[in-house]
Amino acid sequence: MNPFLNTAVKAARLAGRVITINAEKLDRLTIQAKGHADFVSEVDHQAEQEIMYAIRESYPDHAIYAEESGRTAGNDFEWIIDPLDGTTNFLHGIPQYAVSIALRENGVLKVAVVYDPIKDELFTAVKGEGALLNDRRIRVSKTENMAYSLLATGFPYKDMNNLDLWTDCFRAVLPETSGVRRAGSAALDLAWVAAGRYDGFWEFGLNAWDIAAGVLLIQEAGGMVSEVDGGRDYMISGDIMAGNSAIYRKMLRKFSPIVQKYK
Repeated sequence: MNPFLNTAVKAARLAGRVITINAEKLDRLTIQAKGHADFVSEVDHQAEQEIMYAIRESYPDHAIYAEESGRTAGNDFEWIIDPLDGTTNFLHGIPQYAVSIALRENGVLKVAVVYDPIKDELFTAVKGEGALLNDRRIRVSKTENMAYSLLATGFPYKDMNNLDLWTDCFRAVLPETSGVRRAGSAALDLAWVAAGRYDGFWEFGLNAWDIAAGVLLIQEAGGMVSEVDGGRDYMISGDIMAGNSAIYRKMLRKFSPIVQKYK
């Protein structure tokens, strides 16, 4: 196994164990509000510390960009960490959340892990080597007709500035698909696109730690990723759209003029 991936997998499983143990005692957890509809628990912090310890044990000179701890300086390698993507689901006992870890070198994503501790599903990717789910190769779906497609999204919940934009996009595609899901974990949504469970995904205003691992998973599974209007700065803007090539292009034709209207 790629040594970087080996470290990421080890870190993800350690974090997953913290999450699973604490899922049985939700009523005793300390929870803080970072902002409107944005919560952090002691589990987020504990899981993140497990990940950071595992990384620093193997690569003490690497930089780390973590949701709860912020950014630390280092060399050309940077680990991007979301210790618990889907905290609100976790706190409500909804079993849809994941650990997300990615490594990039000089800005290029090299390794990705998304780990669902509830289902024990481990999504992994190494640049140029494809994407796997529990060591079995995965590919994006082959769906070409929007009428048969199943899309995923995340609607605004912290910042309502994009609410009208999101609503217009939702209205544009919903009648033409077989459904749109909002499950509450962008990392898992992207991993599921890579695995062919969803045909496409879009969301506005995400953070790098929400999407970094999922982006590489989709690219290595044969899918396409961009901003919702086709731009390439999704790691900065947090506005992201992904899917298999056919559905991606159909989404782009629908969404691009809508996004341009709001710029």
